[in-house]
Amino acid sequence: MTTESDPAYPAHWEADVVLRDGGTARIRPITTEDADRLVSFYEQVSDESKYYRFFAPYPRLSARDVHRFTHHDYVDRVGLAATIGGEFIATVRYDRIDATGRPASAPADEAEVAFLVQDAHQGRGVASALLEHIGAVARERGIRGFAAEVLPANSKMIKVFTDAGYQQKRSFEDGSVHLTLDLEPTAESLAVQRAREQRAEARSVQRLLTPGSVAVVGVSRSGGGVGASVLRNLRDSGFHGHLYAVNEAASTDLLDGVRAYRAVADIGAPVDLAVIAVPAERVPEAVAACGDHGVQGLVVLSAGYGESGPEGAARQRELLRQVRSYGMRLIGPNAFGVINTAPDVELNASLAPAPAPARGRIGLFTQSGAIGIALLSALVRRGAGLSSFVSAGNRADVSGNDILQYWYEDEATDVALLYLETLGNPRKFSRLARRTAAVKPVVVAKGGRHTPAGHVVPGTRLSDDTVSALLRQAGVIRVDTVTELVDVGLLLAGQPLPAGPRVAILGNSESLGVIAYDACLTERLRPSAPLDLTTDASPEDFRAALGSALADDTNDAVIVTAIPGVSGHALAADLADALREAVAEHPGKPVAVVHVELGALADALSPGPLPVGPAAWGVAPAPVAPAPAAPAPATAPESAPLVPREQPAAADDDAGRQACRIPTYPAAERAVRAVAEAVRYGQWRRANADPGQVPAYEDIDESGAAAQLARLLTGVAAADVLTLDDTDAHTLLGRYGIRVVRTLPAPTPDAAAGAARALGYPVALKTTAPHLRHRADLGGVRLDLTTEEELRRAYDELTETHGKPAELLPVVQAMVPRGVDTVVRSVIDAAAGAVLSFGLAGVASELLGDTAHRLVPAADRDVAALIRSIRTAPLLFGWRGSDPVDTPALEELLLRLSRLVDDHPEVVGVSLEPVVVATEGLSVLSATVRVAHPPARTDLGPRTLPSY
Repeated sequence: MTTESDPAYPAHWEADVVLRDGGTARIRPITTEDADRLVSFYEQVSDESKYYRFFAPYPRLSARDVHRFTHHDYVDRVGLAATIGGEFIATVRYDRIDATGRPASAPADEAEVAFLVQDAHQGRGVASALLEHIGAVARERGIRGFAAEVLPANSKMIKVFTDAGYQQKRSFEDGSVHLTLDLEPTAESLAVQRAREQRAEARSVQRLLTPGSVAVVGVSRSGGGVGASVLRNLRDSGFHGHLYAVNEAASTDLLDGVRAYRAVADIGAPVDLAVIAVPAERVPEAVAACGDHGVQGLVVLSAGYGESGPEGAARQRELLRQVRSYGMRLIGPNAFGVINTAPDVELNASLAPAPAPARGRIGLFTQSGAIGIALLSALVRRGAGLSSFVSAGNRADVSGNDILQYWYEDEATDVALLYLETLGNPRKFSRLARRTAAVKPVVVAKGGRHTPAGHVVPGTRLSDDTVSALLRQAGVIRVDTVTELVDVGLLLAGQPLPAGPRVAILGNSESLGVIAYDACLTERLRPSAPLDLTTDASPEDFRAALGSALADDTNDAVIVTAIPGVSGHALAADLADALREAVAEHPGKPVAVVHVELGALADALSPGPLPVGPAAWGVAPAPVAPAPAAPAPATAPESAPLVPREQPAAADDDAGRQACRIPTYPAAERAVRAVAEAVRYGQWRRANADPGQVPAYEDIDESGAAAQLARLLTGVAAADVLTLDDTDAHTLLGRYGIRVVRTLPAPTPDAAAGAARALGYPVALKTTAPHLRHRADLGGVRLDLTTEEELRRAYDELTETHGKPAELLPVVQAMVPRGVDTVVRSVIDAAAGAVLSFGLAGVASELLGDTAHRLVPAADRDVAALIRSIRTAPLLFGWRGSDPVDTPALEELLLRLSRLVDDHPEVVGVSLEPVVVATEGLSVLSATVRVAHPPARTDLGPRTLPSY
């Protein structure tokens, strides 16, 4: 217990948070060393805000006040501060009180809470973030409710409390509003927290992708190097904001036609985004200069960080700590850059080689710069366009999760493509991916499936097929290669989702049609017999056949195959126009084209990129204008802004080409795979319309389980995993309604007989030695022993055959109704997060790998599908005339275990084996539970950025 005389600093309460406007702040406990910071902070608060805090004029803090507000025991009195640049911008504190409102200690479980936010930072969501964190601290210290007194005129603070989503009461007493909050998280409070998290993180990415001004730090005078390359890309892309070059040795006013400065501080205007391209040892100096100038975000291209070993990893942690101290966000280090093709931005702050990607509806995120180059090149080559692109390198700060938050509400992005080597925070990724996939496709190519020794990407204990299944449960389309990533993305970006798996195949090659047919069967689609138009088919024949297939209600998608014809009719442009006409006449179904030695057809069906940059505005490219000498708003143009001039309407055929982009593929298998992924995604979307429910079982003792886990982990090292003994394991499971059949040790024949008398015959005698556990086939289990004589005889046979009792560790257990033996498990996996697993016991799951998995938390529809997804599931439903078992009881067991693991991240592994499922009810015969200290922050706690 922390006391005032022994103030153990709770470092795990420290956290970085994203605020409502996209900036960041650090939340940490207030210490005795913060006296000067507190006084300085208070001096910058308006008299009105001070009045709202103390209910009276309070111009300055007394020495006694400063001492009281900086000395805490971190149990009954706690203070937290939100800081930027090391200085306070807001504070919150609670004092534990008793029922009369007087200072108290535990077991009193109520506290008075009060906030103070600097006026310059009000409206940024600081108080809401502090309430989440002080609430989590209070729950950790056994406080169940907050009380607050607020003046009626302080509407902003009243709104902070009322909008939090907690159960609350409100009354008016003695001229003030009295609020009480129950700190137990509710579905509403969690929804509020996650909605705020989404808006804040999306806004932080938006600030990085839509800057009004950009400075490139590290532009060489010779025009070589990455800094100069990024500067040229920014200039040539037609960036609509201010552009600055920074080189400490600059001797001219211009570098590459862009206004140049020796230092960021010399720029006489705000800078929203800085691209840093200097050696790693000089990056801290550049970051400090940017932070002092008020830069909002950084893209660090410099290498020499986490990818280079322990020393680089330490350098990366310090970089992130420095960046966040200024309230900035970071893409990188070792990043490739960012692109935003929005017509009012036209940002290309990347190393992407020319030609730059066109404007389009695909969002692209990569960790690897090399993969980023490959994907960008593939998209450009196939005529596809991007809405935005982020290559985050080492992902010290901004990750795929942040980008998903942004894409979720970005109207310019229809499809999200990600190349990932790790999932970072798997629980959060699964949650965000599921939500995003409900409105737009999320396609992931995941590397790091097999981790070489010494590689920085953590491995997974799950098979690759299992990881794919878990991602698919969250609505993610998992592909194996970057080529498939582009293939699937092109189809989803340009075509509607299929309503089902029925596929029509037509073309001018019978053999190619058969290949497509076979590929459809491999992907579990339902193809119709291919329609052979013969090699003499004309474009009109293709148009008529495609139109007929699209109009047929028995088809959900169409694959067109084309090879060079022999009649001279199949000119690429004519054939492309014919296919577009058919699609335009019969919209609503996806079409994919397979071309063999018809590259011109692919080009014709993928018309040139949408206009990007100044050309899109009807004006010639112009050099970036010099910056004004005096400061100006970051979004103010340095000269009159470009205004799109009125252009003549496009010809009908041009408009049709732009509106109807039909994806093409050089192989039938690739086209079919893309269609199959679209079919499966469409099925998930329809099923996900009813996501199911997580039942609220009234007999679950969540608080009792939390207290038991806290007691069990007392004294356990942070990195250790504790396997619970049977008594503790059974007690913990019992708090969640999972009852384990009673088992008694039998170290001697007499002890076995005594155990049988206590339990009642018939009984089972089994060994618990690891090499014989659950191995009835090796004779380690004897069942249906109805008398003491049978029990003693079985005991003698067991020990004579397999060894001494001390080695076998025999136990006696009451017999349970016969049924199907199953295995239920849950583990925390490095790649997937919390996973619920199910299979039949024995050979089916161990040798054949017939085990299915679902992500935690699992809803009722998830566990129902889990049970039915294994290949041996018919054994549960009356196979060959046997009686069906009680699958509703099995589903309930799975739901209860999912709740346990989801509610308590301390539970890192549970194995229930065997679970005998009878025609009525089930019996858990054995249970193993492993626990460990959870990470300092989890996806269940207050919103926070990943730690250093």
